[in-house]
Amino acid sequence: MLTIKVKHLTTIFLLFLTVGCFAQQPYKHTLKLMGNRFDITVVAKDSVAAIGYIDDAVKEMNRIEQLISSWDPESQTSEINRNSGKKPVAVDEELYRLVERAIGISKLTDGAFDITYAAMDNIWKFDGSMTEMPSKEQIKKSVAKVGYQNIILDEKNLSVFLKKAGMKIGFGAIGKGYAADKAKALLMEKGVISGIINASGDMNVWGKQPNGEAWKVAITNPLDKTKAFGLLPITDGAVVTSGNYEKFVTFNSKRYSHIIDPRTGYPSSGIVSVTVFAPKAELADALATSIFVMGKETGINRIEQLPKVECIIIDDQGNITKSKHIKLDKL
Repeated sequence: MLTIKVKHLTTIFLLFLTVGCFAQQPYKHTLKLMGNRFDITVVAKDSVAAIGYIDDAVKEMNRIEQLISSWDPESQTSEINRNSGKKPVAVDEELYRLVERAIGISKLTDGAFDITYAAMDNIWKFDGSMTEMPSKEQIKKSVAKVGYQNIILDEKNLSVFLKKAGMKIGFGAIGKGYAADKAKALLMEKGVISGIINASGDMNVWGKQPNGEAWKVAITNPLDKTKAFGLLPITDGAVVTSGNYEKFVTFNSKRYSHIIDPRTGYPSSGIVSVTVFAPKAELADALATSIFVMGKETGINRIEQLPKVECIIIDDQGNITKSKHIKLDKL
């Protein structure tokens, strides 16, 4: 059984999973990438082949991190941020298309998702140190440089320009998902018939288990993390869960999530967990965060307009809301 939520990595190891006498067997490697725990499982004929495949996936995800990291001063993303309000920056087409898709998701979610959130002042603290809410003035100021509408793309020159000085972009909400998508695509090209990329809860699955059964993802109960309320068989696609059950603050009996609305500067409230199923982890990642901000009704409505996308929402009263095509195997 697979669980969606994982803790930070403390060790790195290669685990051989015994599943009988199948010609192909699953091999799992756990390591830390992009500041998060990644579990890579591949179905291969032997451990030598599996190690080679996993090494290829790790190299690919490291390449992605070097491209999109806003912490690496040498990355193209950092170059874009340094030149905000100054000049456009020519970038690799891969990064240009990622920014382009991010803007598309911003439009789809009415700005609930926005990669320019990176410019927000960190006035909300979710480490237990907050004793009162920030003032309205502080909150308003925190989002003054946020707004995907101020990202200017030049198709001809493949350049990205942030119109306002001090603007920044960051891929924290889709970076892990995108890296998992790219690693999955690479492994499939290399002939890996089945596997799982688990990017700290961003699950990307293809193929079946060696015994012919679908992989099954356990949907964790956010109100009791030791339990799951159902299993979902999945053979190709991504599953991403976002939750606020570990990072939140409470003021005047109202619980505020660490997921901030980039349009207003206020934390989301009312939802404790969102699980999104989509063809790509990049999309599922972005939508899971966006639904917190959009709210249950708007979130479900938006999801049901998208092909091959489903979701499960759990609110702070423990109520479960599912999009219309979700069918879970009960535990």
